[in-house]
Amino acid sequence: MGKLDYIERWVQELKEEGVYRTLPVLEGACDAHIQLEGRDIINLSSNNYLGLANHPRLKDAAKEAIERFGVGAGSVRTIVGNNTLLEKLEDTLATFKEEEAVICFQSGLNCNIGTIQAIVNKGDLIISDALNHASIIDGVRLSKADKAVYRHNDMAHLEEILSTRRKDYQTVLIITDGVFSMDGDLAPLPDIVKLAKQYDALTYVDDAHGSGVLGRSGRGTIDHFGLHGEVDFIIGTLSKAIGVVGGYVATKNPVKEWLLHRARPLLFSTAPPPAATAATIAAVELLLETEAYTKKLWDNARHFKAGLEKLGFDIGISQTPITPVMIGSEAKTMAFSKALLEAGVFVSGIVFPTVPKETGRVRAMVSAAHSIEDLDRAIHVFSEVGKALGVIA
Repeated sequence: MGKLDYIERWVQELKEEGVYRTLPVLEGACDAHIQLEGRDIINLSSNNYLGLANHPRLKDAAKEAIERFGVGAGSVRTIVGNNTLLEKLEDTLATFKEEEAVICFQSGLNCNIGTIQAIVNKGDLIISDALNHASIIDGVRLSKADKAVYRHNDMAHLEEILSTRRKDYQTVLIITDGVFSMDGDLAPLPDIVKLAKQYDALTYVDDAHGSGVLGRSGRGTIDHFGLHGEVDFIIGTLSKAIGVVGGYVATKNPVKEWLLHRARPLLFSTAPPPAATAATIAAVELLLETEAYTKKLWDNARHFKAGLEKLGFDIGISQTPITPVMIGSEAKTMAFSKALLEAGVFVSGIVFPTVPKETGRVRAMVSAAHSIEDLDRAIHVFSEVGKALGVIA
């Protein structure tokens, strides 16, 4: 037997369970329509909420940055990888988020992996929502703090943990997603902030799916709830609604100074490429100028959700443009996704271990770049596939 036979067995098990997948290969830009195997497909699976990933203004900014700064940063930020573009991006994001300071990372995942372990230590306690993103879970695991998990959005359970354990720790950090990516529901941030004040705890919100989507022109979940200055650490991504790549932490100046000395992704991984940084600046400046993109996103989302609900699909508890269509079994979920693609609509199946077993769903992600005709076509395809597979009557 070969040394890697056990991995081959694992792959075979995926195939037997009906959840094995091959990666789609795009033949052009990720937009409202994508090219796959020579076919034009309606794309309902990207995080490109505002349609900015292929925006001319962002592409022009990227090209100009390459001419001046080259294609790579050449170093970690703490040596010679920092540049005027990164400094400008952080200032622009701080203005947009209406927070004191912003520090940028290479990705949203790196934000969580780098920040959590840097801001708590042995003798501290992290209290995390049960459905927090995998990158939060990994960041918590890397820290030396003790950990506790509260039932999803259950404020009574959170308070129970705080009331019984707060006295035993120096610092307590409550961590939650702002928008939960699998179901599209929101964290009850006003209640979390209230409990944090009552029990002298810090608050940490990963707003990856709220940034660019909720609040004024996409300022995020904190803006949506009117909590500026009330949340200690706000994490956002630049690869979803912003349309490029990277992540950021919006916080206070001393935290920014500390992270530049202790956040390991900043110390040991090359800074973001200039083209991406410049394109991100252009995207944020666009949102500072207009709410048209977020308005179109929400108009499209409401239209699409209403169409699916009218057909009888279960779209869960979503409060955002994230629209899960609940299927159930893993194999049936993947069959549903495959049938949608064959009919010209790409919607990725989400199954265990990303979600609990027997809660498989296809997760539709509407963008501002879709036309009403695109969405009506997609709704029609959902209807045909749903009836054929017995998901709806």
